[in-house]
Amino acid sequence: MVMYDRSDSSGYRMIDTFDNGFGWLAHPQETGLRASHAFVGDDGDVWLFDPLDAPGIDEEIDALGHVAGVAVCSRYHARDSAAFARRYDVPVYVPSWMGRVPERLEVPLEYYESELGSSGFTVGQVGPVPGWSEGVAYRESDDTLYIPDLLGTAPLYTVGPERLGVFLLCRPTPPFEAFTGLDPARILVGHGTGLFDEPAGALVTALANARRGFPQALLENGPTQLRGLAGALGD
Repeated sequence: MVMYDRSDSSGYRMIDTFDNGFGWLAHPQETGLRASHAFVGDDGDVWLFDPLDAPGIDEEIDALGHVAGVAVCSRYHARDSAAFARRYDVPVYVPSWMGRVPERLEVPLEYYESELGSSGFTVGQVGPVPGWSEGVAYRESDDTLYIPDLLGTAPLYTVGPERLGVFLLCRPTPPFEAFTGLDPARILVGHGTGLFDEPAGALVTALANARRGFPQALLENGPTQLRGLAGALGD
């Protein structure tokens, strides 16, 4: 099975539906399970996070409301953000501290430090290893947590009974500080489907199990995650 399908999507699968948003998989059969999300912001407008294009997804987005902006939350998630920005005539929002993304997008960019426009999301910088930079987004109004790459639910992230797993390279030094004080009611991820059933417990378990689960993760997921790292350079 291909890690990241770069062909045009033939159809999406809806995931992570809740009152203020939803997610979709533009290529449901790929190993990497790249997930895209649309959130209704605290401003009442729609914000697209790390989106991948798919036929018919515009109708789902339009039913949610007026699009205010597109957010790229990982230096390896440029994805189809430029296409959505042109389609909805909005800028792509990029953290001022995030490299790589700006030179890949020929559309208007809106830079910010931590507050993502009027969406209600605060985006914290995480850089666990050299060359890694992503923004973990949290919204206090409904305790929604979005994690682009650091943790995921796709099979290449998890081992054993884990419902949420830390990326292999980050398991030896789990990023506890990035999630201190957070009590998410839902966790959405950039790779895999979201968690709505006891998500806070799944987060605690994932971080606590990261180090001791490293040998098993290396054995089971090592080759797949190496393919994922190589494939991410295309985004």
